[in-house]
Amino acid sequence: MNTRYLPLWIAALASLSFTPQASAAPAAGAADTALLQLSEEYLDKWYFPTHPSEATQVGIHDFDMQLEDYSRAAVDAHIASLHAYERRFAAHSSSALSEHYAANLQLLLNSVRSQLLTLEKIRPWEKNPDLYSSGLASSAFISMARRYAPTNERLRRMVEREKLMPAQLMAARANLVNPPPIYTQIALQQLPDIIAFFKNDVPTAFSDADDARISSEFAASNAAVIAALESYQQWLKADLQPRSHGDYRLGAAVFSRKVQLDEMVDMPLAKLRQIGLANLRLNQREFARIAHDLEPGKTPRQVLEQLTSNHPAPANLLQSVRDQFEGLRQFLAKHSIITVPDAAPPTVEETPAFMRATTSASMDTPGPFETTATEAYFNVTLPDPSWDQATTENFMTQWNYPLISNVAVHEAYPGHYIQFLWMHQVPDRVRKLVGANSNAEGWAHYCEQMMLEEGLGAPPANATGQQRREAQWLKLAQLQDALLRNARYMVAIGMHTGSMSFDQAVDYFVKEGFQSRKVAEAETKRGTSDATYLYYTLGKLQVLQLRADLKKLQGASFDLKAFHDAFMREGFPPLKIVRRAMLHDDSPTL
Repeated sequence: MNTRYLPLWIAALASLSFTPQASAAPAAGAADTALLQLSEEYLDKWYFPTHPSEATQVGIHDFDMQLEDYSRAAVDAHIASLHAYERRFAAHSSSALSEHYAANLQLLLNSVRSQLLTLEKIRPWEKNPDLYSSGLASSAFISMARRYAPTNERLRRMVEREKLMPAQLMAARANLVNPPPIYTQIALQQLPDIIAFFKNDVPTAFSDADDARISSEFAASNAAVIAALESYQQWLKADLQPRSHGDYRLGAAVFSRKVQLDEMVDMPLAKLRQIGLANLRLNQREFARIAHDLEPGKTPRQVLEQLTSNHPAPANLLQSVRDQFEGLRQFLAKHSIITVPDAAPPTVEETPAFMRATTSASMDTPGPFETTATEAYFNVTLPDPSWDQATTENFMTQWNYPLISNVAVHEAYPGHYIQFLWMHQVPDRVRKLVGANSNAEGWAHYCEQMMLEEGLGAPPANATGQQRREAQWLKLAQLQDALLRNARYMVAIGMHTGSMSFDQAVDYFVKEGFQSRKVAEAETKRGTSDATYLYYTLGKLQVLQLRADLKKLQGASFDLKAFHDAFMREGFPPLKIVRRAMLHDDSPTL
């Protein structure tokens, strides 16, 4: 899953019909109440008004006619406000709070400090031109994707948001100083699709509007956005690209600080790297073993080529993903894996244009406060129709049939989609909105391995040779995806601490992660800005450790479904907080 991770989770959480009874909010003492009031003020009076697109995403529609302000003055104002909230949150004593609210305080402080780290040290507003153009597309997409109000009303709000967009592209010209060349390249790669998105997709989304005045205003506002994007594209080519010589690397100190704030993992980078490398080698050895069992006379790379060549035609890819859902739902029920909320499967559709350069699959669910438009979307990136046959074939290798099953587990059942649906069990707004990628992505990545351990795709006792081979192919695909995440882990540390160049990172994905070069290039591009995308493997290893520790503590009474349900009830905070809630100690997460 790849989404634009903001300090609050813009991936959003589902708000659909849920069967289990929601947990009651924990009783709040005086200190808890004071923190609760401050957190409500922070969200309602500062965060959502200054992040209106995210407010729309999570189902709060009071700010639908506003847009993020990217001006330098707004950045400076954000920094000042965040420092003020940091002081106010830090004034609360953890020792005076209940365990639940002490964890919330830690979450909020880390979120505020992570935002400050981004604005003051990482400074994407100064370095990343795609932040602006893709940000506008994302804001428009959020506004049009769900029918949370009648079409004319949604279009009216879109018009007001669009009127603010050209000014933000002018702010970009004032803010951007010596970006990394790869950032400018990515922005230029995305812009043709973004412009086409505003020309084609946005008008189509409101084609049933019947208010002539609003439709006329929309024609003008949308044309102005398109013109501003085309002008921005030309400015990037002629002006910014020739002077894009900056460095995307965070450096060891900032990288470590970001992992500490976002994931609550504070071990030295050398130890972090050692853990990641050990898991990479473990998965490589297992991949080689299974490949040898399948094809004794071939190398692992040759067996991989045989695996990846077995994929649907591009035109059939979306349906191939849809076909996985019912079987997975039945497996979860039959094997008592997790309580499954009562909700329709997500709609499988093509990835929005502005996300295609850096993601192959993602889950887009309605927000926790959305009460009307409750549909969820499983986005799948298709090959560009303009590509030649060889490029398309190289791209489609990532969508071989066994790997499609693995992706469906990760994104939907019981991965992201199920975790999103469980958010109704979360008792307060902070836990619904503030969390960690290592929890969300760690859970989904853990599910890939756990489902095979529990028998997904396992051959029956009287299986034919072919059935046994199919089970091995499924395991091989799961391992290839694990190796992709292992490579992300190692590349993230390598690129951002200066020990690995961009080209070396591409080669690492190919050689160590067993990925095609096309996938490797997209993954490396992503890693330049999604600096800590080691959180997939990092989170998975923490979930496995938690499961092992709880199993040791509970012995014969350990129940996998009970473990998974309890994990879901915590929301998606860093695993350190989940461990504290489930084990009642502060033992190491790894």
